[in-house]
Amino acid sequence: MARVVGERVKKGILERLNSGEVVIGDGSFVFTLEKRGYVKAGLWTPEASVEYPEAVRQLHMEYLRAGSNVMQTFTFFGGKDKLESKWKDVNEASCDLAREVAEKGNALVAGGISQTSLYKSHKNKLEIKEIFQQQLEIFTRKNVDFLIAEYFEYCEEAVWAVEVLKESGKPVATTMCIGPEGDMHNLTPGECAIRLVKAGASIVGVNCRFGPTISLATVKLMKEGLEASGLKAHLMVQSLGFHTPDCGKGGFVDLPQYPFGLEPRVATRWDIQKYAREAYNLGVRYIGGCCGFEPYHIRAIAEELAPERGFLPDASEKHDSWGSGLSMHTKPWVRARAQKEYWKNLLPASGRPYFPSLSKPDGLRMPEK
Repeated sequence: MARVVGERVKKGILERLNSGEVVIGDGSFVFTLEKRGYVKAGLWTPEASVEYPEAVRQLHMEYLRAGSNVMQTFTFFGGKDKLESKWKDVNEASCDLAREVAEKGNALVAGGISQTSLYKSHKNKLEIKEIFQQQLEIFTRKNVDFLIAEYFEYCEEAVWAVEVLKESGKPVATTMCIGPEGDMHNLTPGECAIRLVKAGASIVGVNCRFGPTISLATVKLMKEGLEASGLKAHLMVQSLGFHTPDCGKGGFVDLPQYPFGLEPRVATRWDIQKYAREAYNLGVRYIGGCCGFEPYHIRAIAEELAPERGFLPDASEKHDSWGSGLSMHTKPWVRARAQKEYWKNLLPASGRPYFPSLSKPDGLRMPEK
């Protein structure tokens, strides 16, 4: 299948989704840039857009080349509550970097906001909305193509975010960092989806906190909730690039390996091809990743859904489908691996003789008031 160069006239996000087109999101930024030495763990804030713009630009480029249709601004935890006096410069630089790379291909720019540090402490609606409004003013001035409110564990705060972002007149996507048990106020995924759509979100789903299997199970519950209520919205999933079957309600942040010992849990490219296919079969048309989701994972989505999209990404030039390039290997037992069935059925070993397969989360998550 041939690779293609991006179109110069770009369709909007809803135009793409309404036509049934697959939209591929991007992947990890804070986790990947922390590993590369540009982001500090714990804070997870995006100063790198100002301090090391070449690093942010390069990561955007890797996702674009791997098949991403969306360059999300590196503005995670980018509000005034987290960045204080630096918030404006960081948000402006992040928009410029995303736009610069998006213009090199058939990609859209999405301005992103996330949960605030204020909601759990005093839930001041006006103050929280002001933080969202400040970021929105920059996104509007920089003319992003659409908006994403992501990483919300409380539906109420996510609804406030949607209400603010809708003021722009641009399409709004909203993802929550919840599993099948629902948000931290015990609202079910279905009820969360209903409230978000009623608030004005055109695209709803989940991102982060949980791996592919759990994330898809949560989106399925959102879909069922919307169908039962007679509401319609496009579905979106951006899971972790880690396997997390042993997570509690709080997700991978409660695992003892978080954040520096998660590498043994990294999903293979074949795991992600399965994730992409299952998401597509569920009716999800906006598929991407979050923490731990590297460019080669995005390429796996693009390659799995190449028949539906009609083309391969540029990065596939150096990657033959299902290991077929191994047919040129000098070792016969390695040449024998140049087939789909081998990789599809492989059960990867950890290489650690005393390595437990699962962990016990550090904390028991209770509903927060």
